[in-house]
Amino acid sequence: MEFTFTCALCERALPGATEYSGRELQCPDCNKVNLIPSVEDPDALMTQGSATVTDEHGRPVTTILPAPPPAGDALERPDTEYPTAAPVPIPEAAPVAEAQPVQVQPVQVAPAVAKPVSKSIDVETAQMLSQSYQQIRAEVAKLIVGQEEVMEQLLIAIFARSHCLLEGVPGLAKTFMVKSLSESLALSFRRVQFTPDLMPADITGTDVIQDDPATGQRQLSFLKGPLFAQMILADEINRSPPKTQAALLEAMQEHSVTIGGKTYQLDEPFFVLATQNPVEQEGTYPLPEAQKDRFMFHVKVDYPSREEEREIIKRTTSAYSAKIDPVITGEQVVAIQKTVRKIPVPDHVMDFVLDLVRHSRPADIDASGTARDWVAWGPGPRACQQMIMGGKVRAVLHGRFHVTIDDIEALAKPVLRHRIVPTFNAEAEGVKIDEIIDKIIAETPRGKPRAAAG
Repeated sequence: MEFTFTCALCERALPGATEYSGRELQCPDCNKVNLIPSVEDPDALMTQGSATVTDEHGRPVTTILPAPPPAGDALERPDTEYPTAAPVPIPEAAPVAEAQPVQVQPVQVAPAVAKPVSKSIDVETAQMLSQSYQQIRAEVAKLIVGQEEVMEQLLIAIFARSHCLLEGVPGLAKTFMVKSLSESLALSFRRVQFTPDLMPADITGTDVIQDDPATGQRQLSFLKGPLFAQMILADEINRSPPKTQAALLEAMQEHSVTIGGKTYQLDEPFFVLATQNPVEQEGTYPLPEAQKDRFMFHVKVDYPSREEEREIIKRTTSAYSAKIDPVITGEQVVAIQKTVRKIPVPDHVMDFVLDLVRHSRPADIDASGTARDWVAWGPGPRACQQMIMGGKVRAVLHGRFHVTIDDIEALAKPVLRHRIVPTFNAEAEGVKIDEIIDKIIAETPRGKPRAAAG
């Protein structure tokens, strides 16, 4: 049976049929989707002329009207009237109880704090390094008397992610100094005594055949060498053959070793301190200049002063003992190594580094008179890199966030000592490398900071 029902939104009359009850029909005027209602008593609709459909609660949903006659009948009987849709009654809402006032306690809200950006985190790391530097010196001073300049240069090389070549006569506590420093940094330490029969596998490690108890079969197993530590003391490196020296220098540069075609990464941070005896040269294999250039600093350990030597005697001949407490960890050292690279370098400091290095090259157009007379071979670009990196670390150690010319001058000698080859005339006249460096520094003009524009 066909019938007509009204749209629930705009009350437009829509066609329907009992066989389509429950289906959806979209209103062409308001696009409202209506559900075609069902009529339980079609005869009532025909006799009464209209029917009201209600839901389960007895509320009216829509009004159903009888279907209009065909178009032909309407033309023949124009006086036929059809009932209009009755308005849908809206049920009265239930009375709502009066809301009771709620007492709200005031909440103290802390002022919003902006999340620190990476730059702020870097500043915090730099400040931590400056504070830790004083603590490290105090911890090492429990066992090592004096040698403050040497200790500072060793720390600069560590935080610059580089290595040191240490030179000094026997008995100056070079090994003890490095071991004490590793304890203050919570780093693993290994000492390797280089001898003429030392082979590369003795320091890097080697594959050994082992029996597998589970399968009963033999298999190759890699046995790590002493290089798999974070701080290495290569004692008297010039006593081992070049083959072993090259294996150590490769590990210093790549921070990895390759055994049997397989590459093994070394633990970070990785720092090598190589020593050599300046007195005895018999039966040694001096490092070539190209291999010396791999070291950031050439540090010289000198004799202690009279008062320092008195204190050394007191400590070593009595019941005195002390324990070094770690100040920072290896993870913090790696974070510091990344942070110091972001320290800015002013233009005038960069110009001073370039002038100093280029004045040290005798064949350069900017060479100083001292370099032309006493230098046979000058430093390469790596000297500029190490001066800048060392200056950045030294600035942070002293509580500054910018590099100054004083930082460069303080590190000029350890950076240039092993990168300048004196002439025969200089050696014949007894001129030391440090004297040549002092003269070149004096002949290099100190730049001034440029005034800010505007």
